[in-house]
Amino acid sequence: MRDQPRPVMLFAAGFGTRMGHLTADRPKPMIPVAGRPLIDHALALVRAHGADRIVANLHYKPDALIDHLQGTGVILSHETPEILDTGGGLRAALPHLGDGPVFTMNTDAVWQGPNPLDELARQWDPGRMDALLLCLPPGNAIGHSGPGDFRIDATGRASRGPGLVYSGLQILKTDRLHDIPETAFSLNLLWDRMLAENRLFATPYSGTWCDVGHPGGIALAEEMLGYTRV
Repeated sequence: MRDQPRPVMLFAAGFGTRMGHLTADRPKPMIPVAGRPLIDHALALVRAHGADRIVANLHYKPDALIDHLQGTGVILSHETPEILDTGGGLRAALPHLGDGPVFTMNTDAVWQGPNPLDELARQWDPGRMDALLLCLPPGNAIGHSGPGDFRIDATGRASRGPGLVYSGLQILKTDRLHDIPETAFSLNLLWDRMLAENRLFATPYSGTWCDVGHPGGIALAEEMLGYTRV
């Protein structure tokens, strides 16, 4: 079994309820930011990293994403009739992703700085880690409010609590997904098991990141990128 992350799972199935009327006629990954859909910002980073396989899960208003991704080589994992949340969605996509660790990446954020997948891959140590989360100091997490999600100790091990903000990008071993009985479940269940065994790690990102999960994040992301609407 490979021990390095090669494929990438893009989470694109959600309802985008925080976006309000902006997701009334489209899925959140198709909302334009700086002249292109959110999912294209994620795909540019994934392709620049050199991922050997890209999978995106679909559920809410999938037709727009199906049309947009046609001919791109992105493999689609359809969640129907029910949405499966992050853990269930990742497990359903495993036939496309193969064995071994994978990147998982939310598609409602925009990045400024070094390629975050490259930074994460450099810190990955499969002998010590079952997951490695990319996080940010709150000052570098634009559009995000709150005290943060994780603390990191001197060895890089993560614990829950105020501190760093989780970016929505990680490397994760997927074998334990099969131990969870629920059909739809959050990856938080898997993280809790890893935390109990000191196998969950996190590392800070050196650049900036903007949460575009809410309408105000669009203008903030465009400002971060130096984009001016015509």
